[in-house]
Amino acid sequence: MRITTRHAVRTVQTLCVTVTAALVATGCGRSEDSGPGKDAPAEIAAGKAKGTVVMWSMGDPDEDLKELGKKFEQENPDADVKITAVPWDGAHDKLTTAIAGGNTPDMSMVGSTWMAEMAALNGFQATPTSIKSSDFYPGQWDTTKYKGISYGVPFIADTQAVFYRTDITKKAGIKGALASDRAGYLKDLKAIQATAGKENPELRHASGLVMGFNSWIFWVPMVWQQGGDIYDARTGKFTFDSPEVAKALEDYASVPKQGLAPTDRSDNVQGFRDGLIAVYQEGAWAGGSLHKDAPELDGKWKTMPMPYTEQPAGFAGGSDLAVFKEAKNPDAAWKFAQFLTEPANLAAYSKSTGSLPPSPQAWTEGKLTEDENLKAFAEQLEVSKAPPAITTWQQIADTIDSELEKLTLGKATVAEVQKTLQSKATSIGTGR
Repeated sequence: MRITTRHAVRTVQTLCVTVTAALVATGCGRSEDSGPGKDAPAEIAAGKAKGTVVMWSMGDPDEDLKELGKKFEQENPDADVKITAVPWDGAHDKLTTAIAGGNTPDMSMVGSTWMAEMAALNGFQATPTSIKSSDFYPGQWDTTKYKGISYGVPFIADTQAVFYRTDITKKAGIKGALASDRAGYLKDLKAIQATAGKENPELRHASGLVMGFNSWIFWVPMVWQQGGDIYDARTGKFTFDSPEVAKALEDYASVPKQGLAPTDRSDNVQGFRDGLIAVYQEGAWAGGSLHKDAPELDGKWKTMPMPYTEQPAGFAGGSDLAVFKEAKNPDAAWKFAQFLTEPANLAAYSKSTGSLPPSPQAWTEGKLTEDENLKAFAEQLEVSKAPPAITTWQQIADTIDSELEKLTLGKATVAEVQKTLQSKATSIGTGR
C-alpha cells in the first residue's frame, strides 16, 4: 500500500472502531470454548481442489491474481476460482461486517495490521501446519499471528528502504550510498544540506520526513534498532518509558531539528522528483512510480537499507491471505492459498505487479535481486519485524503519529512524548 492509499485505509479503520468494539464486546455470538487464541490448525485434505472458491482481493481489480486463479483451475479441473476486488477504502468495513454477519467469502486478502483485530473477532481459521513458517521471512510470518497462533499466510510483503538521488549526493562529495550507521548517515545529510542553493540550486532539504499518518512505520523500527521495543508481549505492558524509546525519539527529531528535513506535510515523492529533497524513506512501490512517472530520473536514483544504530531493523507489513471460519469451501480455499504462496507463483506475481514477495525462495527463483534497487528491500526483509499483534494497534499507532508530530514541531520534549505515549497506550490497552 502506498501512503496515499493508507490514508484511505485509516479513515475506514477510524470509522469502524465503534463497529469493531461492538463486535468484540459480543464475541460475535460465539462460544467462549472456541475461537481466537484457542483454535487448532485447519487441515488440508489430500487430492486436488474441488468446487468454487470465492475470494476477495484488495484495491483495484487484480488481473495478475486472476491469471494465477486460472492456472490453479488448470491444475485443479474441478475447481472454480471467483475473485472480487474490494476497494481499500471500504475493505475494513466490508470484512468486519461480513465476519459479524457470518456472510464471508471463502478467503480474502487482508491488510497485515488488521489480522489480529479480525482474528480476535473469530473471523479466521488457524493456518494448517502443512504451510510452513520457515518458508517465509520471520517478520512477515509474524504479521499473521494473534496470541501466538497463525491465522493466515503472508502474500505481499512491505518494508521501507532509503531512496537517494545520486546526481545530488555526488555534488556533496558522497560516493555511492550514504553511511549505514546513523551517526555517519546524519553527517552525510549535513554534507548534502550544505550544497542546498549552491552546487544543488533546487535543493531545499537533504531529507524528506513523513509527518502525521503512518509516521510510526518509520519511527518504531528506530526503537528496534536500539535493541528495545514499545510493547512486551510476555507481560502485556507497553514500554514507551524505556531508554531505547528515548534515544529513538531523539534520533527521529534530530533530522528536522537541524534543518535537514521540512516540518510540514510535504509530498516526498514530488519533492524527490523535483530535486527539492535528496533522500527519503519509502516502500518499493515508489521505485515503480518513479520509473513510470519520472523516467527522466532513471539512473539518477538508487536505494539503500535503512541506517541504524545498534542493530538493523525494519517494518514488516503488507497483505496476508486468510480463510474465514464461515468459508463454504475451506479446503479448496486453503489449497488456493497454498498455491498462491508457492515460491514460483509469488515470484511471478511480484514481477507482474512490482510487489515484494514474503518468501526468500521466491526472491531466489525470481532472481529479483538482479534489480539493484530491490537489493535494499531484500536486506530489509531479513531484519523486518511486525508491530504488536494486539487488537488496539491502530489506536496506538494513531497516538504515536500524533506525538511524533508534536515532537517534530517542537511542541513537546522527548520526556513529555514518552510520558504521554506510555499513559495513553496503557489507557487504551491491548484489547481482547
